Amino acid sequence: MNHVLSNVKIAINESLYLKDPESSKLGQRIVKHGILLINELGFENFNFKKLGDCLGSNESSIYRYFENKHRFLLYLTSWYWGWKEYQLVFAITNVVDSGQKLDRAIETIAREVEEDSSFSHINEIKLNKIIINEYSKSYLTKNVDQENKDGCFMVYKRLANRLKDLIIEVDNDYPYPASLASTILEGSLHQHFLKEHFASITDCRADNSPANYFKHLVQQLLNTNSHA
Repeated sequence: MNHVLSNVKIAINESLYLKDPESSKLGQRIVKHGILLINELGFENFNFKKLGDCLGSNESSIYRYFENKHRFLLYLTSWYWGWKEYQLVFAITNVVDSGQKLDRAIETIAREVEEDSSFSHINEIKLNKIIINEYSKSYLTKNVDQENKDGCFMVYKRLANRLKDLIIEVDNDYPYPASLASTILEGSLHQHFLKEHFASITDCRADNSPANYFKHLVQQLLNTNSHA
């Protein structure tokens, strides 16, 4: 995986930033320390002044890259889903059996995240915690429809459609492939959140990951659903 992705740049919609943070050392530091700070403080308590203090730089330098902290969160979430998409594509490459491809895709999406040394300025484990805790704040806004038109959620929707296509490949009679795909994406985040904070209302544990739950759920739906 590391060798394959070592020269890969996760493509992010240009509307999410004013200047590409990947284009400079400062931009990469903004992303790196922004992840650490949001993970530490939470998105509500995070701001560019605090990030500037962390970087030893004026907050105005951060505004040259991102219009506001909401756009910064959109950038981080887009990067995360793009990273997951690359992992998914790698996981199913050269796999012929459609059921095995879908299992691998769900495992990639819902498993515990490990740090990927291919992207040295991004701590994927802490970014994953941000996605679990904060992702809904990126789209539960009054501007979501316009941001959707601007392509801010393009990577997320592309990943959902990849998963939908794999579901159809397993069972093209199943009537709700798009709904099931989005349920897996959103539900995997929710189950990780419950596992961490409300353990009494989930069966997912350290030894029984959300990936196992969703693989079991999908197998039952696609194999036993009568499609009535």
